[in-house]
Amino acid sequence: TLTALGTTLVLHAADRSHDGGTDGTVTAGQLNLDDDGQLLFLDTAAGTHHDEVVAAHADGSRTGSGLDCLRFYAAAGTGVCLQAQPGALQTSYRARILDARLRTVRSFPLAGVPSRARVSPSGRFAAWTVFVGGESYGSAFFSTRTSIVDTRTGQLDSTLEDFAVDLNGAPYRATDENFWGVTFAADDDTFYATLATGGRTYLVKGSIGRRTVSSVGVTNVECPSLSPDGTRIAFKRRVLGSAALWHEYVLDLRTLKQTPLAESHSVDDQAFWLDDRTVAYALPTQGETGSTDLWSVPADGSGTPALLAGHAASPARS
Repeated sequence: TLTALGTTLVLHAADRSHDGGTDGTVTAGQLNLDDDGQLLFLDTAAGTHHDEVVAAHADGSRTGSGLDCLRFYAAAGTGVCLQAQPGALQTSYRARILDARLRTVRSFPLAGVPSRARVSPSGRFAAWTVFVGGESYGSAFFSTRTSIVDTRTGQLDSTLEDFAVDLNGAPYRATDENFWGVTFAADDDTFYATLATGGRTYLVKGSIGRRTVSSVGVTNVECPSLSPDGTRIAFKRRVLGSAALWHEYVLDLRTLKQTPLAESHSVDDQAFWLDDRTVAYALPTQGETGSTDLWSVPADGSGTPALLAGHAASPARS
């Protein structure tokens, strides 16, 4: 049961150490988002390159970009970087749309602390979620704001709360609506996200062009991530009776069958598909504050988790 799973997560939350993967030295260099297939992520090791966008190499080394982000994602030569900007009185935040050389082409102020970021497969659209109240999804009270921008024109939909909502087959509007965790399909119109309202979280399917979202009949879905072939969604499912424990699942969009993955730890992340068979996600680095490691697991529920990259977060393929 999910309650038993929650106990397992608590008992084994810190019993796994580095036993493989890449965890190498960062060397300054030039990154290019047009380099096909390279794995990019934020380096989370303490030191000079903390939160820097880096490219991983087969020998375990990393090339650093000099660009720091709190969240990062890239696709088809377009990137999005959510940054903190310390000020005299308080820290502000910005979203930067990046070209293939990681140069800023557009910049947008953010209403709160960065949480999630995605770019559509074509690079045409970017999305981000920020917290505008509370501290995390594990908080008793929080509010999110999710935005979508056309990276070519700069047209910004500042909040999905302005979209028309169809919930369970009927028009819906409520003051407690929160959206987060956008993931894009390949058609440059369709996206999926989480809608929270009335104490529940729903998987919703949206249309950018029509400015609509509709529930797809599945609840307890957070931070969806669409597979490259567009047939499945990886997501985190809240463990019953817990405010801050999640298990990772994969949903078949045709049958709505949900398959639990082999990861036993609580995954507070928006999973990333390495390919159509494997998903990756971040877990806290054992014994280190402010760092995470990237792990991977088969998407069919088989196998065991494997360390993909130590001291890493926000993975993407160029």
